[in-house]
Amino acid sequence: MTRKYFGTDGIRGTVGQSPITPDFVLRLGHAVGRVLRRTEARPTVLIGKDTRISGYMLESALESGLNSAGVDVVLLGPLPTPGVAYLTRAQRASLGVVISASHNPFQDNGIKFFSAQGSKLDDTWELAVEAAMDEAPQWVDSATLGKSRRLDDAAGRYIEFCKSTFPSDLTLKGMRLVVDAAHGAAYHIAPKVFHELGAEVITVGCAPDGLNINQGVGATHPELLRQTVLERRADLGIALDGDADRLQIVDHEGRLFNGDELLYLLADDRLHRGEAVPGVVGTLMTNLAIEVALRRRGVDMARAAVGDRYVLEGLDRRGWLLGGESSGHLLVLDKHSTGDGLVSALQVLQACVRRGQRPAALLQEVVLYPQTLINVRLRAGQAWKQHAPLQEAIRAVEAELGARGRVLIRPSGTEPLVRVMVEADDARLAQDCAERLAEQVRQVPDQA
Repeated sequence: MTRKYFGTDGIRGTVGQSPITPDFVLRLGHAVGRVLRRTEARPTVLIGKDTRISGYMLESALESGLNSAGVDVVLLGPLPTPGVAYLTRAQRASLGVVISASHNPFQDNGIKFFSAQGSKLDDTWELAVEAAMDEAPQWVDSATLGKSRRLDDAAGRYIEFCKSTFPSDLTLKGMRLVVDAAHGAAYHIAPKVFHELGAEVITVGCAPDGLNINQGVGATHPELLRQTVLERRADLGIALDGDADRLQIVDHEGRLFNGDELLYLLADDRLHRGEAVPGVVGTLMTNLAIEVALRRRGVDMARAAVGDRYVLEGLDRRGWLLGGESSGHLLVLDKHSTGDGLVSALQVLQACVRRGQRPAALLQEVVLYPQTLINVRLRAGQAWKQHAPLQEAIRAVEAELGARGRVLIRPSGTEPLVRVMVEADDARLAQDCAERLAEQVRQVPDQA
C-alpha cells in the first residue's frame, strides 16, 4: 500500500499548508492515540521539538489529539531528535514524537515518531495510523482523557547520555572546538556536552529566535563554521543541523569532512582497536571511493535507499553496527538506536584523541571521487520518470562514463526536488554530465 501522508522521514511540509496545519495534527494525534490503545490501556507519549516558531502551535494540537484518545503526554521542550529517541527508551514510554523539519528552513515543519525502543517505526505502523485518520474520531469520556506534564530535566538527562558514549579514560582537555547548532534543537545542549568533557568551546548558531533555524548556519551551511575555525584557530569545528541528527566536521585548515568520510573514519578506528567490522551500510549516494577503501580493509559495504530509516533497516537485517549517509546522518548502533550528531561527533573525537591524529591524517588513504549534485525543482505533474528523452540522456551518459563513474537521479523524500548526481574520476566530466542531465529534467513537460 502507498502511504498518503508519511514520507521517508515522517510527515513534513510548509506550515499552514496541508498537512502541516493544526487541525490535521490534532487528527493525527488522535489517530496515533487510537492505534496505541489497541495494544496498551494507558499509553504514554513523549513530545520533543526543535526551535521553530510553529513548534508551539503543532505541539499543542498534537498534545490535544493524544489526550482526546486517552493517551498521557510528557512534554520535553526543545530537544534533538536523537534525544527524544533516547528518552523514549529510558522513560519506558510507548512512543516518542519529534516536531521538526530537520535541515529545512523555518517555514517548514514536520512530525516523526520513535518506537518504545527508540527506533524509527515501520511502514505497517504508519499505514495503521493513516487508516485510523480516515475513520470517524472516537473521543474518550472525561474520566479517560489523557494527562500532560513536563519533564523539566530532559536536556540534562540527554547531556549525560551523550557524555556516557565517550570513553571514560579520555578527555577533550586542550582542544578548542567551534560548535554550530544551526540555531536548532541542540543550541543549549551541544556546547555543554563538549565543555563538560574538557574542551574549550566557541559557539555559533546557538541563539535561536524561532525564525533563524538553519539560516546560513549548521551542517547544511558550514561556511560560517569554517570561517570561525580559521579565525579562532580552533582544532575542529562541529556542525549539526536543526534537529541535531546530522554531522559535518571542519578541521583546523578549514577542510570539510562529510558523512562518507566520517563513516570510513569510524570503521577504520574500530579496526585499529582490534574490533571486528564485518560491514557497513551506506546509501546510493555514498562515494564509490569509500566502498573501495573499505573493501581494501576487508570490510563489506551494502547500499540502501537514501534515508536513515533505510540504512537502519539494512543494518538490522545484517546485524551490523555502522552506517550512514553522505549528508552526515551516521548510525552507531552500539551507542544509540538512531542517528545522533553529537554521539557521532564524540566517536570521531575519541578516535582523534586516542590516536593523537587529526581527521585528515586518519583519512589519508581515502580520496573521494568528484561528485556533482544538482537539485532541480519539481513542478506538480512532471512525470520525469516516464519522460523518454530524459531516459535516453541517462543511458547516453552512463555509456560515456563506463567504469569511470555512475549516475543517480532520484526524487527528494522531503522536498519537491529531483536530485541529479553524477560521480566520476574526473571533476569536469562529472560536472558536465550532471548539467546535461539536469537540463533534461528541467525540460520535462507538465503532465496533461
